[in-house]
Amino acid sequence: MTAVLSHIALLTRLCVGGPGGRAGLVYFALVLGLGLAGVQVSVRLIAWTADFYNALQKLDVDATLRQIAIFFGLIAISVALFLTGSYLRKMLQIRWRRSLTEAALDRWFAGKAYWHLRDRSDNGLDNPDQRIAEDCRIFVDKLTGEAIELITNIVALISFVAILWSLSTFPLAFTLGGVAIEIPRYMVWAAPLYVAISSGVTHWLGRPLKSLAFEQQRREADFRFALTRLREHVEAVALADGEAAERRLLSQRFTAIAQNWRGLANRELILGCFTRPYFQTVLRIPLFLALPAFLTGRVTFGGLMQIGSAFQNVVTTLSWFIFSYRDLAELAASASRLSHFLKAAEGATSASRPALVAGPDGRLSLRGVALWTPGGRTLEPLPDLSFEAGEAYWIAAPSGHGKSALVKAIAGLWRHGTGRIERPDSRMAFLPQQPYLPLGDLRTALAYPAAPEDHETGAYQQALAAVGMSHLWEIAEPAWNDARRGLSGGERQRLALARIHLHRPDWIILDEATSALDPEAEQHVLGALRQALPGATFVLIAHRPPLGLGKYRAIRLTSRSGTEPVEPPTGVVQTV
Repeated sequence: MTAVLSHIALLTRLCVGGPGGRAGLVYFALVLGLGLAGVQVSVRLIAWTADFYNALQKLDVDATLRQIAIFFGLIAISVALFLTGSYLRKMLQIRWRRSLTEAALDRWFAGKAYWHLRDRSDNGLDNPDQRIAEDCRIFVDKLTGEAIELITNIVALISFVAILWSLSTFPLAFTLGGVAIEIPRYMVWAAPLYVAISSGVTHWLGRPLKSLAFEQQRREADFRFALTRLREHVEAVALADGEAAERRLLSQRFTAIAQNWRGLANRELILGCFTRPYFQTVLRIPLFLALPAFLTGRVTFGGLMQIGSAFQNVVTTLSWFIFSYRDLAELAASASRLSHFLKAAEGATSASRPALVAGPDGRLSLRGVALWTPGGRTLEPLPDLSFEAGEAYWIAAPSGHGKSALVKAIAGLWRHGTGRIERPDSRMAFLPQQPYLPLGDLRTALAYPAAPEDHETGAYQQALAAVGMSHLWEIAEPAWNDARRGLSGGERQRLALARIHLHRPDWIILDEATSALDPEAEQHVLGALRQALPGATFVLIAHRPPLGLGKYRAIRLTSRSGTEPVEPPTGVVQTV
């Protein structure tokens, strides 16, 4: 319980401390004020109950009609307060959800935690997209609802108990085992005792709901992720006739959903066997308890109904824990998931990694760098390397040697290694084998990660022409979205190289970034890039010698902790 409360407190501070979060406190105060005003309407309705039923008992038509008019007036006020409070609460929710979402996104992107956390499912961290999108929504929704209701109920309880105390002037007298027992104001003591016992039973029966709700959210997210992944790789699945395998995977994940759902349903059924009768009897119990006073003539019929109404409000207010148990379980589960996510994101970059420092002479140098896989397998040792500015390099190595890990280490991403990497104080661009095309139009895809408006129209056209993709400029939205899905691997790599023409970095590191191009296309695009950026440094990691760069230095990484010079094929070194 202490851990859950600390999680809720942490997340609440993030809600309030973010952009627009403090203004949300004004909304919170307004909603709370409207809720407290609603309590006063409820107090007035308790008094109205006595007036109305007393008028009925006296057969006073005028008084009865007057009380009916008062009733509808009170209901109108109550409805206005409720609807206004509901609207303001929605405004509060979107403000605090924005603050919490921004805080989660800040931590997810800080230090590239989103990249480091991609393989952390073994540590219980899964589906960060679900944590940010769904859990932030659930937490803010339940927090604002339950916090306001709790404060309102505390104030309401004081008011209702005071009314019940003033009305319960009669004792409950009975004989038990020959001993006369008299309980003064028994209606006041019966309410909390009744609710306390019921709350204890509710918690005992519903305690597993938190873990079941937690697990249900995870399995639902796993199923959605599998569907999204299938949509993103439809071509590969179709070419491999992988329908049966994908269908099997989806069935397995949905079966996991169904299994946990049955456990959730069973537990809710067990809980409902107690709470449902409680809900249906809680409004009648007060009348039954007050009947002895009415039958002995100590209270009028209107007084009986007024006492019953006051007791009912006390019991209903005290029953907040019972009525809100499922919502509280969801609040606790979402708070635990979000807190775990934020903690993991903040600690994602704390592992050992090669030290990145600024190079003193504008070179890129590796000193004593050793890398290993996330699973702990040591990769082949790397020799000390030095890359001069303005030169071109081709690095070759056998598969599994750790070439991609080397690129990620230079970029500052690889967390598993030691040593020292000296980087020049220059703009560097890294292109992986599988380029990324963001959502948006063609300009957005080409300018990424810069804003589309950062470049003129002519620059886009020239960049596309340099990589042989001028025809794409004729494609406008929404046709571009369809064209994007139809692009081949080579076309996607061309677009990534077109970005280099726009950004014009000083250092360009390509990790199999032309692997999907045929030799003629590679020679064309790399030649155009070298001509456009004659002073840039090129470092290509590939299995085959690069074409189109002109002179380059070739390095082959071996399994003997060293390098071997590589003689480029005839006619390649001098190619422009």
